[in-house]
Amino acid sequence: MDREAIEARLREVLGLKALPRSGWGRLGVREVESVAAHSWGVAWLVMALCPPDVDRGRALAIAVLHDLAEARVGDITPHDGVPKAEKARREAEAYRDLVAPLPHAAELWDLWREYEDASTPEGRFVKACDKLDMALQARVYAGEQDIDTSELVQAAVRALDDPTLRALAAG
Repeated sequence: MDREAIEARLREVLGLKALPRSGWGRLGVREVESVAAHSWGVAWLVMALCPPDVDRGRALAIAVLHDLAEARVGDITPHDGVPKAEKARREAEAYRDLVAPLPHAAELWDLWREYEDASTPEGRFVKACDKLDMALQARVYAGEQDIDTSELVQAAVRALDDPTLRALAAG
C-alpha cells in the first residue's frame, strides 16, 4: 500500500466539494451547486426512491462514485463541444488513475462502469436519479433566482422511462 498515493487521490477527489457544476452557469444561475452536492443529491434520491428490485447499497455506492472523474477532468457538458467518445475516454482514464492506488480499486472501477454503461438495474437507476436530481435542482434554481431552467427539466423528463420518476421531474 502506497500511503502517499492514496492520500493524494483522497485529497484530489475532495476537490469535488469546491468544483461547481458547469452547466448551471450557462443559464445564469448564481451560487451554483458543487459536483459533490449533486452527488449527495443523487445518493439521497437513491435512498428515498430505490425500488425493491434494485440493490440499494450497490446503487448508493454508484451514486457516490458516478462523477468522481470530474475531480480531474472537470464537469464536461454537451455544450462544451467535447465529443461523447472523447469525454468517455478522458473520464475513464481519470477514474482508473484516481482509484488505482486505493483498496478495492477493481470493485470501484466495476461500480463506475455499471453507471457509465447502464449495464445493471443499479446503474440504470442511478442514471435515472442523476436526471431527476438535475430536474429538481433546476426547479429550485428557477424558483429562487427567477431563471428559465425549463430546457433542463424537459431534457430530464425525456430521459426518464419510469413514470413515477418522470412525474417527479416534471413537477
